[in-house]
Amino acid sequence: MRTHNRRWSHVNQLLDFLPIAFFVAVFFSTAAPDNILWATAALMAGVTSQLAAYWLLKKPITGQLKFTFWASIILGGLTLVLRDATFIQWKPTVVNWMLALVLLGSDLFANKNLLKSLLGQQLQAPDNVWRNLNFGWSAGFILAGILNLLVAWNFSMEFWVTYKLLGGFGLTLLYIILTVVYLARLGHLKDPQADMPAEITPNDHKP
Repeated sequence: MRTHNRRWSHVNQLLDFLPIAFFVAVFFSTAAPDNILWATAALMAGVTSQLAAYWLLKKPITGQLKFTFWASIILGGLTLVLRDATFIQWKPTVVNWMLALVLLGSDLFANKNLLKSLLGQQLQAPDNVWRNLNFGWSAGFILAGILNLLVAWNFSMEFWVTYKLLGGFGLTLLYIILTVVYLARLGHLKDPQADMPAEITPNDHKP
């Protein structure tokens, strides 16, 4: 079962990577100024194919995946119709801030820790540790959204596209390392080899 889960985890990561890979590849292979429009269309096709792959493989389609899909389709559609890249540049920020809002809202108003629901089988920790993780990841999502806007507003489109591909991976790796170190120091890591689920990773590197 563990081997099967890890195999699906790798497939899941590949499916997550393909839309942004299409986006970046089309952007840098198409002449400006329409390259961002073609790249946006490729991104929309990529997230649609991603959702179709989950459906064909009969894998659960998470709420985050659904929201990311609709954010890409709506903001990407506005970018194409209005020929304004601002909408697609806002997409990572919208998704990250919505994730932060869901994590904080579920904890503060529904008294439910979503991270504990996702990771409870891999990690054993008291409620105060789960709450710290919840606030820590919420802060990470907020920071990722802010950084996306700072790059989009202050650097070239080429730099922003590169950041969208590489910066998100860097942030994800940093958050996971900080989480593992925090849990390890407290002695709450049940399985050091456990993968962090894709549902809670920052979305700068996602479609």
